[in-house]
Amino acid sequence: MKSFKWPKHSILAIAILATWIKTVIVYHTSFEMDIENSMQEFILIINPLSFLLFVYGLSLFFKSEKARNRYVISISVFLSIVLFANVAFYRFYNDFITLPVLFQTSNFGELGTSVGAIITWLDILYFIDVIILIAAVKFLPKVKDQMPVRKEFRRAYYVLSIAVLFLNLGLAETERPQLLTRSFDRELLVKNIGTYNYHLYDIYIQSKSSAQRALADGSELVEVGNYVQANQASVNEEMFGKYKGRNVIVISLESLQNFVIGNTMNGEVITPFLNSLVNDKDTYYFSDFYHQTGLGKTSDSEFIVENSLFGLGRGAVFFTHGGNTYNSMAEKLGENGYFTNVMHANNKSFWNRDMIYQSLNIQKFYDIDSYDVNEENSVNWGLKDIPFFEQSAELMTEMQQPFYSRMITLTNHYPFYLEEEDIMIPEYNSNSGTLNRYFQTVRYLDESIKVFFEQLKEKGLYDNSIIVMYGDHYGISENHNKAMAMYLEKDEITAYDSALLQSVPLFIHIPGSGEGKVMDEAAGQIDIRPTILHLLGIDTSNDMQLGADLFSKEHEDFVIFRDGRFVTDQYVYAGEVCYDRDTGEEIDIKACQPYIDRANVELEYSDEIINGDLLRFYDDESINLSQEQNAVKE
Repeated sequence: MKSFKWPKHSILAIAILATWIKTVIVYHTSFEMDIENSMQEFILIINPLSFLLFVYGLSLFFKSEKARNRYVISISVFLSIVLFANVAFYRFYNDFITLPVLFQTSNFGELGTSVGAIITWLDILYFIDVIILIAAVKFLPKVKDQMPVRKEFRRAYYVLSIAVLFLNLGLAETERPQLLTRSFDRELLVKNIGTYNYHLYDIYIQSKSSAQRALADGSELVEVGNYVQANQASVNEEMFGKYKGRNVIVISLESLQNFVIGNTMNGEVITPFLNSLVNDKDTYYFSDFYHQTGLGKTSDSEFIVENSLFGLGRGAVFFTHGGNTYNSMAEKLGENGYFTNVMHANNKSFWNRDMIYQSLNIQKFYDIDSYDVNEENSVNWGLKDIPFFEQSAELMTEMQQPFYSRMITLTNHYPFYLEEEDIMIPEYNSNSGTLNRYFQTVRYLDESIKVFFEQLKEKGLYDNSIIVMYGDHYGISENHNKAMAMYLEKDEITAYDSALLQSVPLFIHIPGSGEGKVMDEAAGQIDIRPTILHLLGIDTSNDMQLGADLFSKEHEDFVIFRDGRFVTDQYVYAGEVCYDRDTGEEIDIKACQPYIDRANVELEYSDEIINGDLLRFYDDESINLSQEQNAVKE
């Protein structure tokens, strides 16, 4: 009886099948991608195949079996690392990695506690195909025939690979028209063209954005400028300049979402001090305010507040375009006699802050070297918020007035751990340790704000200041929807709910104003810059900003998210579905279409300004822009 003879390319076939099957399983178990119909499911299943056929097929050009096997195993290891990196990233950011993120290596050393909470020993299963391949190479009988692969076989093989690719793209384009023009929606791209092809496309987009700066000549500013001018809200004459000359303190409230304000957890008040500000006569509290950040999270919120532009859909502007020319709020305030600074007890190079703060014309960065930081007063990412505020208030007494200080808190940061002595309320009791601990760190953050207000009063800085506090980004990602549904007493968290949960608090506290109130207009972080500058009497009518003064009667209830979602006073657009804002019911997409178009335009214009570094041409182009606008008026 003849012994069984293994096919010559069995290792290649095993590699393709093992990685393909593993990838599809990971899609369904590690990513939360909404599948609406059987066609989308079919696309999701086939989308890894064309890339795997191509990349593993390169082994056919090697002459020896040993070289082919080494190549196949090396590619298997590389693809496993890429896939697992996306899984780990998704666990934290609920998003997929982009090329610029991979170059943010200077941040990796700061992520210790976060990474430790994300990775488990079971993650070795993400490398199961590598283990299978190594076993196959070791135990399958060796092929004696060392003849090179025939050209006809290679040709047929790659015809198959190309056919699968075009089938995938054709079906994806039918299911999602203009798919490849929506690079800001990474979930949509991965769902339709696959993780591996997505990364190739991402490299293309990154190259394109790099070329955009090199080819820009400033003429693009005219079109963008005309749009900005046409959509600019007028100032509120009663509020404009009303608090001229006051110190400005802007506080980034780490990971603070609006659902905790005025709420309780198992009978415990979560934010007693911030609750007291909601109805304070000196506070404007914006109850329908949203973060608009992308992958840059806190750094994106900083960028948005300073420039009234969106961050990028890929990576963090602080890294990718840290050397650009900007017209920041800090620069405007500096030109008007303010001492501008940022206070953040972290390493100055984290998020490339030491470089981009120069581009933003921030005069001083009070980094970790400006604070007394030790093991006793630190937790998680660094200095606890209470000692941070106490030491910062002391530093403010030495500042030239008026000053503009932007402060970045740390303690209410994932994975939300506290020292025993700082715990003021018990944990929640859901199946999510992250959400359970979140309420405790939020309570600590609230207490730290109370301490800071007391310090400002004690040091005589309170009465002549404007204190602006805003949530920088979400704290609880969609990965914890089941626990959130439990807390909010809902059956489930839908795309509609998830969009509204992106609401973060905004407090504008003006001591002695006596006119504070709850503001229920929909607004976003992009509106903070013009609002603050107008309160101080600083004109922004010629600035390239996309936000609008929150006190303007022309401010529109329309908030665009970085991923293309939006919220208005009537509609919510999320998951490519239009919802009635009041009822949460799905309605005809036509109701949302005008806003969808405007959202795309504004995101594209913001990207053009950043990718082309267009503000470097602003002084030259402003004259031409003004002339063109006058010509239109005439």
